[in-house]
Amino acid sequence: MKYRILLAILIFAISVNLTSAKESIIFNAAKKELKRSMSELHQENAPPLYYISYAVVEKKSSSVNAVFGKIKSAKSEHTRVLDLDLRIGDNKFDNTHIIRGDQFQFGSFRSSADLPVEDDEKSIRSALWFVTDKAYKDAIERYEKAYSNRAVKVQEEDTSADFSKEPPVKFSSEIKEFKIDTAAWKAKARRISSLFASESWLYDGSFTISGLTTVKYFVNSDGSEIQQFEPYFRIIISAFTKAEDGMTLPLTKTYFAFSPEELPSDELLEKDTKEMIRLLKEMKIAELMKTFSGPAILSGEASGVFFHEIFGHRVEGHRQKDPNSSQTFKNFINQKILPEYIDVIFDPTINSLKGNLLSGYYMYDDEGVRSQKVVTVENGIFKNFLMSRSPIENFTNSNGHGRKNPGYDAVSRQSNLIVSAKETVSASTLKDKLREECKKQEKEYGLYFEKVQGGFTFTGTTVPNSFNVTPILVYKVYADGRADEMVRGVDLIGTPLTTFANIIAAGDDLGVFNGMCGAESGYIPVSACSPSLLVSLIEVQRKSKSQAKPPVLAAPVGKKGD
Repeated sequence: MKYRILLAILIFAISVNLTSAKESIIFNAAKKELKRSMSELHQENAPPLYYISYAVVEKKSSSVNAVFGKIKSAKSEHTRVLDLDLRIGDNKFDNTHIIRGDQFQFGSFRSSADLPVEDDEKSIRSALWFVTDKAYKDAIERYEKAYSNRAVKVQEEDTSADFSKEPPVKFSSEIKEFKIDTAAWKAKARRISSLFASESWLYDGSFTISGLTTVKYFVNSDGSEIQQFEPYFRIIISAFTKAEDGMTLPLTKTYFAFSPEELPSDELLEKDTKEMIRLLKEMKIAELMKTFSGPAILSGEASGVFFHEIFGHRVEGHRQKDPNSSQTFKNFINQKILPEYIDVIFDPTINSLKGNLLSGYYMYDDEGVRSQKVVTVENGIFKNFLMSRSPIENFTNSNGHGRKNPGYDAVSRQSNLIVSAKETVSASTLKDKLREECKKQEKEYGLYFEKVQGGFTFTGTTVPNSFNVTPILVYKVYADGRADEMVRGVDLIGTPLTTFANIIAAGDDLGVFNGMCGAESGYIPVSACSPSLLVSLIEVQRKSKSQAKPPVLAAPVGKKGD
C-alpha cells in the first residue's frame, strides 16, 4: 500500500453555533436506534449481533482563496455524515475478520450515509435505521465468507481477536463559536497574494485562508457517549514557477492554529511571502542535481516527515496482522533499531510543543477510546505499536490511535509524532560534522535538506518497501568550507532499516510539520516533530520533470503599460 503526507488546504469556519438542543436530537436518535437494533435485530441461524457504534460527524466550513491579488473562490459548506460499525459473532471472530486473498483488508468504506443538517429526530432515526439494516445483512454475508475462508486456508500467523474490549466512557467538550469578519479575510487574501502580482515569471501566486470546525458525536453498545469539538484553521501561501529546462518549482508556506486569533500577523505573512519570492527566483537558476549517495543533514521539518514515512506507517498496529503487509517491525520488539540517544513518541494528548501548535491533537479517537501517549522507541529500543481496537499478537487493547475520515473504517493511524534526542549539538557543530563526514568519505560535498513538501511510502509485500520524501529546498554543503549552494530536482529515497542505521548525530533545534496524512482510512490531521539529523549515507534520485517548454509569451501579470 502507498501512504502519503502532504500540506492540505482545509476549510475556514466563518461561524459555528451548535446548541445543546442539537446535541440532544442527535444523541437521542442514535441511542434509541442503537437500543432497538441491539434488542430486536436478529435473524434465524445467523450469528448474534454483539456490537454497534454510531458516529455522526458534523462539519461547518468556509474558505477564501485569492490569486495575484484577486479573489478566485469563496465558499462554505455544512454537512453531517453517519458512520456505522456493526459486528456479529463475538470479539474473537466476527464479520470483520481478515479474508485472506483479498487485496484490501482494512479501511474500506464502511456503512455510511449523509444525514440531514436540519434538526429532525425522525429523519435522523430513519437514516440510522436504513443504514443499520443494510449493514446487518452485509455483515451476515461477510461473516459466512470469512468463516469459509478460514476453513480452507492454512493456519493464520496472527490468531488474535478481531475486536478489543474497552471500557465505556462518557465525555462532552465545549463547543465554541467562531465569528469571522469575512470582508477582512478577503482583504487579507487580496493584499498578501498581490505581492506575487509584480513577478511576471511566476505562474501562480495564491493565498488561502481556510478552516474547519468539526463536532463528533459517538455512541456505542458498550455504553460510550462522546461529544468532542475539533477546530482547525490554516493559512497557506503557495507559488510556483518553471526553470528553463521545464522543471516545475513549487514553494509553499503553511500556518496552523486552533483559533483565528492564533493565526500569524499580516507583517509576518508579508515577510514570508517576500522570502518565498526570493527563494523561487534563486531556484529558477539553481543547478539541476543528479543522483547522489553520501552524507546529509535533514532539517527538523524534513526529519519529521522522514520519520513519518519510514517509521510511522510501519508501526501502525493493524498492518502487523495484514497478510499483504511487509510487517517491518513485527519481530523487533525490545530490539535496537535507532541510536541509544533517540526516543520516538506519539502523543495526541498535547496540542503544542515548545510553542508550536500540533494538528495531531485529539482527546478521543474515532472508536471512542481516550487518546494516549505511546512510546514506540525508548533509548533506541523498539517498544510498542500504535493500536486501534483491532488487536494483534501480544497487543490486545487500543491505545487511542483508531482514526479515520468520515466514510471509512477506523484503523491504527499516527497522531503527533515526536522524535526526541538526549544527545544534541548546535547547528554549526552539526554542519561541521557533515563536512568531516564528507572528508571521511572523500566526497566534495554533502547535502542539506531544509524544506520538504511531503512524501509517500510503500508497506505492501508485492512492491519494494521503500519511501520517497519530496524536498523543495536543498543545498550543497562543501567539505572545504565554501558557501552553500542551492540545488534542485531531487527526491530523497531509501529503505527504512538501512536508513535508520546511518543516523550519527542530532541537532538541538526542533522542526514541526503540520499536514494531512492519507492512508486506508482517508486523510487525517497529523504532526511530525524532530530535531535536525545528520545521516552518514543518504540516497537521492533525480526528480521527474515536464518536457514542455516554458510559455512562449511572457505572463501579463507584472507587465506595465498593458
